[in-house]
Amino acid sequence: MAEGGGDAFLDYELLEYLLTFAHRQGDTKPIAKRLIEEFGTFGGVFAASDDELLRVKGMGAQSVAAIRFVNAAALRLLRGKVMGRQMLSSWSAVEDYLRAAMAHRPREQFRVLLLDTKNVLIRDVVMTEGTVNQAAVHIREVVKIALDASASALILVHNHPSGDASPSRDDIELTKQIMAACRPLNILVHDHLIVAKDGNVSFKAQGLI
Repeated sequence: MAEGGGDAFLDYELLEYLLTFAHRQGDTKPIAKRLIEEFGTFGGVFAASDDELLRVKGMGAQSVAAIRFVNAAALRLLRGKVMGRQMLSSWSAVEDYLRAAMAHRPREQFRVLLLDTKNVLIRDVVMTEGTVNQAAVHIREVVKIALDASASALILVHNHPSGDASPSRDDIELTKQIMAACRPLNILVHDHLIVAKDGNVSFKAQGLI
């Protein structure tokens, strides 16, 4: 992996190289191509569950472990760039982290970023993970987590597995309800981000907050 680094490789070629650590012998190219064919993208492979990966011909426990290890390392690196940082000055890093963590997930996930009085990220909490198009969110639980962390502000985040980041009526209504619950406690809701394969949508940028 010399000139051009990882950018010089196709998605399946990167997977092929990664899988060689689990398959000391044999050709990993067919397995890598099957993974891309099954899950669509590089990110889709890393978002797949263990059971889904194991259903692909040629994949075994060691191959899944290799993928999980690399994914965890990448997320930890990206997360390290945002935890303890001021959100406004690190916004592009925040979006990079959230896209890597959520954009390719097969099910909807709702998480809350908790900020202190200086808008420094103090906690990142996954609240719920649901079906393909819905994650049940309990407003009281969001408020409780904010109070337990002594947070002064929140950023709400969820993904759309469909790939379309457009907010639904339910998304807008939920945001209003969380804002109403937080207001008497002087907890601000700075934004609600929807993360999807096709891009991100900010409620604040859309004038919805």
